[in-house]
Amino acid sequence: MDSSKPYFNSEIETMDRGELDALIEERVRYTVKYAAEYSPFYRKWFEKHNVNPAEIKTHEDLLDLPVISGKTIRENQPPEVKEFMFKSAGWEDVFTIHETSGTSGTPKSFFLTWEDWERYAEKYARIFRSQGFGSGDRVIVCASYGMNVGANTMTLAARHLGMSIIPEGKCTFPLRVIEVYKPTGIVGSVFKLLNLARRMQTEGINPQESGLNKLVVGGEAFADESRDYLSEIWGCPVYNIYGSTEGTMCGECNDISGLHVPEDVVHLDVYNPHIENFVPDGECGRVILSTLLPVGAKTGNLLLNYDTEDTTVVLTRKPCPCGRTHMKIMTPQREAETFWVEGVPFNRVDVERSVFQRENMEYLTGEYEAFLYGGEDEGETVLRVSMECENLENFDRDLIKENFLRTFFRYKPPLSRAHLEGTFKIVFNFTGPLGLELNKIKGRPKRLVDRR
Repeated sequence: MDSSKPYFNSEIETMDRGELDALIEERVRYTVKYAAEYSPFYRKWFEKHNVNPAEIKTHEDLLDLPVISGKTIRENQPPEVKEFMFKSAGWEDVFTIHETSGTSGTPKSFFLTWEDWERYAEKYARIFRSQGFGSGDRVIVCASYGMNVGANTMTLAARHLGMSIIPEGKCTFPLRVIEVYKPTGIVGSVFKLLNLARRMQTEGINPQESGLNKLVVGGEAFADESRDYLSEIWGCPVYNIYGSTEGTMCGECNDISGLHVPEDVVHLDVYNPHIENFVPDGECGRVILSTLLPVGAKTGNLLLNYDTEDTTVVLTRKPCPCGRTHMKIMTPQREAETFWVEGVPFNRVDVERSVFQRENMEYLTGEYEAFLYGGEDEGETVLRVSMECENLENFDRDLIKENFLRTFFRYKPPLSRAHLEGTFKIVFNFTGPLGLELNKIKGRPKRLVDRR
């Protein structure tokens, strides 16, 4: 792959909107036909509801099909039923089997053919290329190489681009890896990369002089403020990706103005909160995904109208300054990380944004956790925010509190009023390094927990 070329698949990535929409509708028709023939779940559903698959011709017609969820998948696989009803290829075509983490019950099972892997790899190759990665780049991947498909997909994508992958899996690798292999990029989370930078600084290594020129952050939504701080610490751009076993794989290009959706292979709709209809571009709603297959292709796991339980906004369908024509969305946020107080929603990202105000970072490490207590019956709700300080003997407590409150209430006027009236309180706690509760928890901790 010529690293001077700005696209991985220029014909598709820069396709005229009219031609792209026509391609999407061709693939909608083929994918629904494939579902009727090879997916036991959809074949049964079409028969039960007297739906003729041949009548599903446009993406608007997908409204006539069920919106499914993770619960639907779990109810249609062992041990609930004898067969995997969403498996849509014969065992002879299934290359790998995957499971989700199973944090909300039985893990969801997914089956991938080699064709699926090739399509997944192309999606990530497009993203990496749009971020300036190419031949000769050496990238450390700090993501799990287990049942999760992300790390393996990035590794396959690297082969297409002439990149070298250093498959560490975790961000706790020895610092000699950076000194010896001189990587040009790292894939990880905001907090893993901040911790890595602190480790380097402790050892006398300046992250800005390490040779790293690009960071890629995935796995969870984050605030622009935490991205900006991470970029400042490392002295290089930080790009965002959003992916899932279900096959999402959206990513920012070097314009950093939203995540491109690979519309030719993933159809993304945004529905209203009640999953009744699409919402107009520019309005927030639930991310609903559909697999899109090229005519003649196979897939091991076909999903139509899959509710990701994430929320986003379609930012634009106009051509991007980078030249790509595929639509861009806002970084999706997990609905499970959104909570309601006084009839007003706020997300973990709202808390993170308030923590990472630039003045605060003269004293804070960026590590934080927050808990909600109380409730309507008790007359007040309390948000307790704990922040980790570099030095508990020397920090400006009042400055941090003032910056947090001003930022948090900026877009939440009703919560500001409730705070003034005393029905919503925010209390602050400051700890030294490793003093937060989340440091005692294995795995990826929740940073905003509802204890009401």
